[in-house]
Amino acid sequence: MTIDFACKKFEIEDVIKCSLSLTKSDFSLIKFLMKKESGSFTTEELSEKLGFEKSTVQRSVKKLHEKGLLFRSQKNQSSGGYIFYYQIKDKNKIREMILEIVNSWHERFKDEIKKW
Repeated sequence: MTIDFACKKFEIEDVIKCSLSLTKSDFSLIKFLMKKESGSFTTEELSEKLGFEKSTVQRSVKKLHEKGLLFRSQKNQSSGGYIFYYQIKDKNKIREMILEIVNSWHERFKDEIKKW
């Protein structure tokens, strides 16, 4: 979706990426998970579904988890070791987070216009 703002058009995806400081890969991963009704995925599964290198997915899930956008759970293997599973946190809270950031931009813009 494109947002027409006077003399410039913005893709909604670009606004979301900017507001959350996401790379294209991060955004693709979060977009994929936002569309899922439920379920958790390993980095290997996400890599296959998105067509990304596993290392790219690992970087993205780490970043998204640190930002509080993903849950991470651990499943211990019977042979030893463990596997992490990732799933999206509350979708509505993520949407609210983006709106709060965009609203803060709006408030800063209003303040700057008043100074102008």
